[in-house]
Amino acid sequence: MYYEPPFNISLFTFQITHSPDYTFPMVLRRSLGLRHATAMVVGIIIGSSIFAQPSEITRLVPQSRLAMLVWLAAGLLTLCGALVCAELSRVFPETGGVYVFLHRMFSPAIAFLWGWAMFWSMHSGIIAAIAVILARYASFFVPLPAWGVRAVAVLAVALLSWVNYLGVRPAGAVQVALTSAKVLAIAALVLLLFLFGGPAHSAMPPTGLTHAPSLSEIGLAIAAGLFAFGGWHMVTYSAGETIAPEHTVPQALVAGAIIVTACYVLLNAGYAYVLPAGDIAQSTRVAAEAAERALGTRAAAAISALVIISALGSLNGIILAGPRVYFAMARDGLAFGRLAAVHSRRQTPYVAIAAQAVMASILVLTNSYRQLFTRVVYTEWIFFGLLAAGLVAGRVRTSAPARLVAGIFALAAFAIAANQAAADRQGATWGLGLVLLGLAVYILWRQRRANPSSHQMR
Repeated sequence: MYYEPPFNISLFTFQITHSPDYTFPMVLRRSLGLRHATAMVVGIIIGSSIFAQPSEITRLVPQSRLAMLVWLAAGLLTLCGALVCAELSRVFPETGGVYVFLHRMFSPAIAFLWGWAMFWSMHSGIIAAIAVILARYASFFVPLPAWGVRAVAVLAVALLSWVNYLGVRPAGAVQVALTSAKVLAIAALVLLLFLFGGPAHSAMPPTGLTHAPSLSEIGLAIAAGLFAFGGWHMVTYSAGETIAPEHTVPQALVAGAIIVTACYVLLNAGYAYVLPAGDIAQSTRVAAEAAERALGTRAAAAISALVIISALGSLNGIILAGPRVYFAMARDGLAFGRLAAVHSRRQTPYVAIAAQAVMASILVLTNSYRQLFTRVVYTEWIFFGLLAAGLVAGRVRTSAPARLVAGIFALAAFAIAANQAAADRQGATWGLGLVLLGLAVYILWRQRRANPSSHQMR
């Protein structure tokens, strides 16, 4: 155990903080096996964005074959990132995932900034966004006014937060069921598009490139694809509740990345089979339009149901993952101590689950979740690049092949973040401003904890 000074604001100090002596339980039960962990990876990644992002990618890269290469590149980068996190999970098989990795390889300050951005925008904003998409598709079956959509979204957040409060095993069982249904539904959709999409394919006009995409546009297209692959790292948050995490988490990460890449490539091949590239680029509901083109207007209801199932699975996994980071932060004295409270009977971080649900619901009701998310999407990739750079720099003992993969991933992550920031300078200013605000909060927090006369944050 390394000794930590009472106050240190160094951003790149290799140290480990002690755990405060809280008076309530801080032990999480290990209940997640390989099946649950893999379902969590797949279920979180395959959310609602795969039914929207193909349009953004095709707009930037207006040719179906090039778009497919973009999806493959995004899948390959996701696999590289999964391999980086798999290696770190083997070394640090603890609850908190990316937060723990940053804490151990760099400093508590860097780790705090990750958790700070997660709670106020990244993680809570993703929950809010997926909940609203779920509610909008639910309104296909029961028409809802704008306030009704928000109410259903908040209800979905509350319901799945309650499922996660009941215990990680019930939440894991729900995740396996929803993920299985989602993957089977996507496989059925792909099969139906190819079986019945022949007439639509034959009627498609010959298409070519409307313009040659620039390197920047290709980078933005890959980033758009990576958004659809988002969440692959979240299974690491629950390592403390995973059986043999040093083996289970790496296996789940790699298997999940491969399964999702296969699903995405096949699904986009199905879209391209029945829809011209121009139609895909202009579509706001590409999956529904592809199904309608191949199967008729009644297919819209089936696609709406598929999106709801997909969103439920993703939402459940993300709600399960986030509180484990806030739990780890509180355990290390970098957040309010009550966030580390574990229910005596259910063995879940119930206070952190409740806090996350409240924050996500606020973002739903204020309708500001989209702005918050877009401001920090590239910040996430800066942190991913730091993780990989830590492996390359030898902060963790690992093999030469692992360092090579980490080096490639680090360069790609920093390039993606820089390209995104250059394309959205105003958003980048807000996003990086949020991170700097977190650094100021961290300094004040540590000063207060270092002062013996300060009020103890329990």
